[in-house]
Amino acid sequence: MLAVGVSGVMAQAHIKAVYTETSRNLHATDTVKSKEMTLVSGLNRSFYFNEMSQYCDSMDSTPEGKKKLQEVQLAAWMTTSPDGSISIDMRRGNAPRKTVYTYVEKNFANGNVAVYGKWGGEQGVYSEPLHEQEWTIAGDSVKTVLGYDCILAECDYHGRHWRAWFSPEIPVQDGPWKLGGLPGLILSADGGNSFTFEIKGLENYDGSIGSVYNKDSYQKVDRKKALENEEYYANNMESVLRAQGVTLKMPANATPPKFEAHLHSIEPDYK
Repeated sequence: MLAVGVSGVMAQAHIKAVYTETSRNLHATDTVKSKEMTLVSGLNRSFYFNEMSQYCDSMDSTPEGKKKLQEVQLAAWMTTSPDGSISIDMRRGNAPRKTVYTYVEKNFANGNVAVYGKWGGEQGVYSEPLHEQEWTIAGDSVKTVLGYDCILAECDYHGRHWRAWFSPEIPVQDGPWKLGGLPGLILSADGGNSFTFEIKGLENYDGSIGSVYNKDSYQKVDRKKALENEEYYANNMESVLRAQGVTLKMPANATPPKFEAHLHSIEPDYK
């Protein structure tokens, strides 16, 4: 089990892995929400992203693409009433829409990871050293994930205790989100309170490794400050939007959900 072999999936220079990422639902804390994320990893760098968000950002990166995307979205979302009034409901139709803002770029050459996201309603980016996790490998704990024999590794990282299952059969020192640095690809990880990553697909990939579009639109932020802003924004959204001239229609006697770091933040160490 501990010997690192060369799997058929490594026949190409790059791999493409698709993960289901889950977290606790802010609006119903007894349920979880999930999103599909993709990791493309090569010899020098990797990119973790949501494919729909990447598509929308690629369209928004050019005037022609932005116009086309808006046309498709309005055609699906806009309704004209008999009296001529227009309403827009983004829940209608299957138009492309960006709902995931996380991008993670790992640079194996310079030992840096850049995290792009949206915190407190503002886009930002921060950098930190690559593979800061200090793993302890439990060689006697094994299980099979996606047909690969995996070994358990554990670490404490930014306020969560992570249990990750990696496969030495896939000699890629990478994994979902910011996780990595083990002698094999991380296929499954659990950080408690419903924060999980579970691989659902893995293949050779001979295309290019993408990057974040419109990087100039992201302001440099401090990680912990950005996470603080996210909590404040979630817990004071109505007043924040009102100050920006936006009015939210809240149901009578509605109790806004409360964002709590240990339940809703993947990195609760900012508290």
